[in-house]
Amino acid sequence: MSFPKASNILNHELIGLKVEVLHDSNPSNQKIKGVIIDETMKTLVIKQDRAKRIAKRNAVFKLNLDGAAVKVEGRALMGRPEDRVKKKVKRRW
Repeated sequence: MSFPKASNILNHELIGLKVEVLHDSNPSNQKIKGVIIDETMKTLVIKQDRAKRIAKRNAVFKLNLDGAAVKVEGRALMGRPEDRVKKKVKRRW
């Protein structure tokens, strides 16, 4: 499997990537930084000093990809990870 790029991040596995929560409907979740250790249909589990589960729907994430940073809206990540990897994505940028 190739390393994800900014242009195809939605079609790749997110587990193991460094992430920061830029915005969330829960203010206590903002500015959380860590590594994604699990992904479900509606949440990401981020490991800091302890694991923190963040809902994808109302959040904006910054993913670090080999020196580059990509801002991704959680709504674009919604769905089962195994289905999202197979899904064709319409580019909106």
